Amino acid sequence: MSHVSKTAIVTGAGTGVGKAASLALARAGWTLVLAGRRTAQLEEVKAEIVAGGGRALAVTTDVTDEASVKNLFDQAVAAFGRVDLVFNNAGMGGGGPIEDISLADWKKVVDTNLTGPFLCTREAFRVMKAQVPQGGRIINNGSISAYAPRPNSAPYTATKHAISGLTRSTALDGRKYDIACGQIDIGNAATEMAMRMASGVPQANGQIAIEPLMDPACVGEAIVTMANMPASANVLFMNVMATKMPFVGRG
Repeated sequence: MSHVSKTAIVTGAGTGVGKAASLALARAGWTLVLAGRRTAQLEEVKAEIVAGGGRALAVTTDVTDEASVKNLFDQAVAAFGRVDLVFNNAGMGGGGPIEDISLADWKKVVDTNLTGPFLCTREAFRVMKAQVPQGGRIINNGSISAYAPRPNSAPYTATKHAISGLTRSTALDGRKYDIACGQIDIGNAATEMAMRMASGVPQANGQIAIEPLMDPACVGEAIVTMANMPASANVLFMNVMATKMPFVGRG
């Protein structure tokens, strides 16, 4: 398979979308470097990949810490020689009535959802510029919240809007190094973070409504599609959502 020698780093790889993307990339022949805070969950995903005949390395990582991020990339290069893909997936929710949000809670969401992807992108540029052949691809996990907020979600929504700016800047600045950058905006994947949708969540009109969900494996397949584009092509933004979720139209 043509992609056997390609190495992908996935952050937040132990659960949810990160796990689904890691398994899908492994099935497509990619070598995986699994990053996240919870070692046991990373090791479970690694074991599943190896059992399927794939190659994987688990690296316990805090994306908000620049030394931890550097260690992640150093270990990836030491183990596999290069980094061809980074999926900036690690993130967290956060919100509440805007007048009640503490500065500490605001900063925690910003550090995880925005500073983390920046630190990983900065390290990816350093590695991808230096390797031969030069270049690679970065995929950022945005959200439907990169376009439209849910009620009481100011920190999360602000960071996801910011990720769209980081994606565009990275795509522009990466051109001269053959580094492509795109964004996947996910709506209602049935992960631990989104399962509350099944029991009802607040809508813009103040009502509580149950929302449709989709299998996270669909997101994994979308990531593979983006990752396997030739270097001359880039999916800048892809929206993958539960077909009947309230987004298109007016709810």
